[in-house]
Amino acid sequence: MPAAYIQNETEFDALLSSESLFVVDCTATWCGPCKLVAPLIDQLADDYSDRVKVLKLDLDANQSVAKRYGIRSIPAVIIFAQGEVVDTLVGAKKYEEYSAALEQHLQ
Repeated sequence: MPAAYIQNETEFDALLSSESLFVVDCTATWCGPCKLVAPLIDQLADDYSDRVKVLKLDLDANQSVAKRYGIRSIPAVIIFAQGEVVDTLVGAKKYEEYSAALEQHLQ
């Protein structure tokens, strides 16, 4: 099951206040490396579906969120815990790097 897209800032803010832990893949349709990361994020969403929400955010449609977190280069995968950024992985990484980063916050 692919990771769902966060539709807007309102939905994003709702996640910040309701989810104790979630992952956001900041992406854009024109970003080449984002296309490499997309299937890995979908796999992460699948593998961790019972424990944590893994979502995508189109930065072209959500520039205010990009500004708020100072996201300058994508792909950027951000892990949020209790509404705060606890980890950011910028650039295309291996699946193991994403899962290892997430595992650290699942303890």
